[in-house]
Amino acid sequence: MEPAIVARDVTKVYPGSRSGAPALDGLSLEVPAGGVYGLIGRNGAGKTTFIRIAATQLEATSGSLTVLGHSVRGEERAIRSRIACVPQESRPLYFLRTEEVVYLYLKMRGLPTDEARRRTNAALEELSLVEYRKRLVNRLSGGLRRRTLCAMVLASDADVMFLDEPTTGLDPIARREVWQAVRRASREQRTILLTTHYLDEAEALSGRLALVERGKRVLEGTAVELRGRVRYPYRVTIWGAVPREELDSYGKVSPIEGGFLVFASEEHARELARWALERNLRLSLGPVSLEDIFLEVVGRPIEEETPLADDTNGAEAEA
Repeated sequence: MEPAIVARDVTKVYPGSRSGAPALDGLSLEVPAGGVYGLIGRNGAGKTTFIRIAATQLEATSGSLTVLGHSVRGEERAIRSRIACVPQESRPLYFLRTEEVVYLYLKMRGLPTDEARRRTNAALEELSLVEYRKRLVNRLSGGLRRRTLCAMVLASDADVMFLDEPTTGLDPIARREVWQAVRRASREQRTILLTTHYLDEAEALSGRLALVERGKRVLEGTAVELRGRVRYPYRVTIWGAVPREELDSYGKVSPIEGGFLVFASEEHARELARWALERNLRLSLGPVSLEDIFLEVVGRPIEEETPLADDTNGAEAEA
């Protein structure tokens, strides 16, 4: 099966950017058809710029990008009829009611009235919005507005859905409801490009992941593959009074409250676990998390923002 999205050396430089740095710097990706592909990175890493180019909302400075076999340069109409998008900064029209936002979006996509109503009802129920269906959007909280936008796009059953930070501002229960809706769309063989800086979300939903830093792809693969590409794929946490010098030979050691965190190879992690058990020390052993991988590869935590490439008008206030 052909990939749903193919990007080759995509670069985007915003005119008038004071930093002079490109928002995208030769980014290449292949997003498989069907399933969820996660694009992860810090705020300002270039994720939203890529979404906007792939959704034909923004032109790249150079490079090529196709969606469902159509080029974003010159074949926009063929793409737009088969995609749906929740931009990071979008807001539903305030003068509409919640159900009207979803229903009218589906009607604008050409769905028959009965089908649009059926999908609207299903989407409102799936994202726990039924009790708010008659409420004006301007009386909804920010989280409810975000869920309404997610309902709108996920109800479309578009071939490709772009979800740009879909759960920002949502409480944990609402996040899980969005996750379930995304999984449902994935099971129905829709292609979902998800951008997020919530690494637990990326790992929970994505079949494949790409880690983006300063507009470049620095790692790509499944979560298991990403763990296999770092020097220390396992983490061992040891609590207790332990001389640090006894741990240094096992891997990378970091002090934590009450003990130490050691990143190690599988062999050294097992040896260290046996060493700790022989001394009756409390420990935990497991594969590194995506957050650990990000910190090792990038050198900074994902919560730290990348300086934005566009300083002129906020066009790249992105995640």
